[in-house]
This record gives sequence, structure tokens and C-alpha cells, in this order.
Amino acid sequence: MDHSYLSKFYTKSRVERIDALEKAGILSANDKEMLITGLHLTDDMADNMIENQLSAYELPYGAALNFLIDGKDYAVPMAIEEPSVIAAASSAAKIVKQAGGFQTAVTDRVMIGQIAIKNPPNAASMMEKLHQYEHAILQKANEAHPSIVKRGGGAIRLDVRHIEADPVEKMPEFLILHVHVHTLEAMGANILNTMMEGILPYVEELIQAPALMGILSNYATECLATATCRIPAKLLRKGDLSGEEVRDRIIDAYQFAYVDPYRAVTHNKGIMNGIDSVVMASGNDWRAVSAGIHAYASKSGQYRSLSTWEKADNGDLLGSLTIPLPVGAVGGSISFHPAAKMTKTILHYENAAELESIIVSVGLAQNLAAIKALVTEGIQKGHMGLQSRSLAISAGAVGEEIDWLSDQLKQADNMNLATAEKLLEEYRQ
Repeated sequence: MDHSYLSKFYTKSRVERIDALEKAGILSANDKEMLITGLHLTDDMADNMIENQLSAYELPYGAALNFLIDGKDYAVPMAIEEPSVIAAASSAAKIVKQAGGFQTAVTDRVMIGQIAIKNPPNAASMMEKLHQYEHAILQKANEAHPSIVKRGGGAIRLDVRHIEADPVEKMPEFLILHVHVHTLEAMGANILNTMMEGILPYVEELIQAPALMGILSNYATECLATATCRIPAKLLRKGDLSGEEVRDRIIDAYQFAYVDPYRAVTHNKGIMNGIDSVVMASGNDWRAVSAGIHAYASKSGQYRSLSTWEKADNGDLLGSLTIPLPVGAVGGSISFHPAAKMTKTILHYENAAELESIIVSVGLAQNLAAIKALVTEGIQKGHMGLQSRSLAISAGAVGEEIDWLSDQLKQADNMNLATAEKLLEEYRQ
């Protein structure tokens, strides 16, 4: 990647940005033309993806720069409608890059399938029998989806959980079978669901009781991705605030989000700004990822900050983010959606584990940018600067009017749609 062509990327026009990505060696000439033309779904694609299809709902598709992850440079595609997210991610990534970049670790990619039995007549004996026949259950699961086994994956382990009845909440007793499955490069939803439904009759026969359902769990606690960074305090200096002051305020902000769920929700929402944007751009299921991550934030029994920020012995700022991240490099819309295919081209990721590393790093960068802004200049300064352009467009500005009206709104006492419409009307007279 030739970074010289990406200098002042945000000042370029859309076509100039695409041209710069080609010159930097990220895009081929054919990729460049596809981006210029637009990454649109065909009518046939859209009509076959969902039921009762009427049209396609588009989101802006951009690229965050400056990401150095495990020694490799990335321009990261993001699909999102919110202003300032891509700019913030790029800014934080630049700071981390100066400090050596993000380091990541990814666990084995194992997903969990569940079979639930309500009010088991004898939970203890059922648990014993399920463990006794573990090998046979796993074999049946793999027989239900032999193609994943041929590729080196498949069901590998069985656990049984017992949840006692809760008379206060009027909840019944449950016995829950967990089947752990290596899904390789796929996210694994179809694999897990096929396996769970495939073994359901056999499990019912073993325990001599009906099962409620067989289904995957999106709480992917066996598929975790971690990103870390180490930033010298001097790189955090902002205006009149020293790097040490900014570092300590970032740590204070993390501690606030750790102890208070009301703050943690907004803190983690900022992290998800980055994660969801890349997950969506990659063609993966952002709803499943979000649900699992927010559940993971509550693993202690209280909803807390997903990230941690601490001071190292030498005074550096240490950041870390661990999340369940069951994304795939194949399957679903990844192989045919034009934007998902373009994301794979731009990122040049080789496998799902590498995609996990990229996504979790973007989440940590987004968090750093957000809390650094909050404890220094406030969140609104950068956000509203970009929001002014959205307001200008909403007011009906076109072409050069957008830049003019955006500048006027930044100086106005009230930055809102009514002000934008009034200013535009006066400009056109």
C-alpha cells in the first residue's frame, strides 16, 4: 500500500478518493470502475434475498484509513449513515499507528448449538445419559452436515446445562444441551441449525422426553476476538491538555462506563458504531453480532464497558477490547452482494479470523476516538461539523450550495433544519 496517495483523503472528491485507492495499490482498474458506477444490487438479487421486496435501501459506503493491525496496513470499508464515525476511527487509528498499531488475538472459531428440554422429569439422570452418549450425539450432528466435516470442521464437544425453576418469576425448569461446532470460514448459522434439528429426534429418544427446540446461539462465547494497543501519553496531547491529563481522563471515562450501566450503554454504542459498520460492509449479520456483544457486556451480571483503559507502569495508555465475533468469510450474501465483495477486495483479508481482527480493532479505535473527544473538546464539535452538511442536504442545498450552507450553519447560533432552510432561501434570492 502506497500511503502517499492517501494523504488528505477527506479533502478529495468521491472520484478522487477512488482514484487514490487505485494508485495506492488497493483497487484494480476494474474495482475502480465498479465503485464509480456504484455498488448496487440488481433487481433479481434483491428480490431473491427477501420476501415482498420493493426496492433497495442504500447506506453511504466509505473507508477508514490509517489502520495498522498485526503489522499489516488496512483501508477499512464501513457502511453507515452517521456523520463523524469514519473520521473518528481514522483519527484514532492514526494515533495508534504512531504507537505501533493494534495487536490482536482470536480464539478457535467455535459456535454453539442448543437443544432445550422444558421441565425434564429427571434432570440428573438425563444429564448423565447425554454425557454417556456424547460421542454418538456428536457423530449424529456431523452426519447431518457432512460437508463441514470434510473441510476439517464439525461438532467437537458437548455440554449440558441445568436451569432450575424460579417460582418467584414463574419460570419452569430447563435442561439445555450445548453442542460446540467448528464452523471454519462460515459464520455457521445454517450449519448449526441443520445439526441441531438433525440430532433432535435422537436426543428425544435417548432421554425419553420431548424437546422444545433445536437452534444455534448467537452468544458466541467460544469465538472471541481481542484487540489491544499501547499509546505513549505524549501522543494524546490535546490543546492545553497534556498527554498525561488526557490519558487519565480517558481512564476515568472507562471507569465511569464500567460502574454505571447508563453510561456503559452509550459507551458501548460508540464501539458498535465501528463494529456494525464493518460487519455490515462485509456482508455479515450485524444483528447477530450486536446481540452477542451486548450480552457479553453483561457477563458479570451487570451491563458494563466492553473496553478497558489502564495506565502502564511507564505511563503509557493501555487499551483492550474483547468481544464475541462470529463473522464469516464465506456464505450468505458475502459471495454475491457487490458491496460485500468489494469490501473483501479492499481489505484483502485471507480468512474469517483476519476479518475478526480488523473488526475488533475498528471497535477499539472508535472507542478511543469517542472518549478522547468527550474528555477534551466534547463530542459535539466534530460531530456537528459533519452534521452541518447533512442539514444542508436536508434543506435542499445542491452542488456548491452545500459547502456554503454548511459553513454558515457552523457559525449559526442554532444549527437546525429551520435555520438551514432560512439561510438557503436568503442565499438563493
